[in-house]
Amino acid sequence: MSCYKYWGKLEEIANKLSEYNDSNIDEVNIDEIVEILDDVEIIAHDKTIDFDSAKHILDDEKMSKVLKLIRKFYVYTGARLERENALKILESDDAEAVLDSFHFYDRYIGLIENESKLAKFDENKTFLFLGSGPLPLTLIMFNKVFGCKCIGIEQQEDVAELSVKVLKKLGLDEDIQIVVGDETAIKDLDYDILMVAAFAEPKERVFANVWEYVDEKTPVLYRTYTGMRAILYAPVLEKDTRGFHKEVMLLPPGKTNNTSVLIRKIS
Repeated sequence: MSCYKYWGKLEEIANKLSEYNDSNIDEVNIDEIVEILDDVEIIAHDKTIDFDSAKHILDDEKMSKVLKLIRKFYVYTGARLERENALKILESDDAEAVLDSFHFYDRYIGLIENESKLAKFDENKTFLFLGSGPLPLTLIMFNKVFGCKCIGIEQQEDVAELSVKVLKKLGLDEDIQIVVGDETAIKDLDYDILMVAAFAEPKERVFANVWEYVDEKTPVLYRTYTGMRAILYAPVLEKDTRGFHKEVMLLPPGKTNNTSVLIRKIS
């Protein structure tokens, strides 16, 4: 089916989002923005649009401003939802229940199940995640499900500090470590499996530094957006992963948005 039927709808969604002012966006009820972005996700999850058809929207110059705005709000909303859930965890008497209430929690279950097929996660492995954020749910779930030790790398010090408090509140601070820094921090860490978050930027620099410090045996996973889901966020490009061999790519199940990819450094 043609993707052109969505052009008008995407422009309408972008117009709604453009009404929000950057100076007071944090004062807006986040549910308002989530409701608008839900319409984007309906389009993103349309299985009748194949990858070639999706490229007509993704590569069109006229749609570039629309996609830039939608992607900006998608990132903002995800980060704000994580931060708000993290703060609620710190204030709650039932931290686990608050964590389970996170807006995207169910999607992470499907995502983790998918990614467990790409590498062997167990209690004898250390999992390193680049771009762990304020609510390190990926690390939490891999630790809980597979028992592996986990390390998160977060560039922003205040975000890292919040995630450390969350882990302590959940009683996971001994199993999950947070390091402040960019991707070059991996050179001083011991790990068995490495993953690059979907929002880790800039992609080309991140993967170049990962290539510099990782060995050929270590499985490197990354999250990206493919097909129509790429209207939500710019995908990882082939040029970004130069020097790596792509071994497996798993498309997202259900309402999950991230495609998961396994690559290894070429010697």
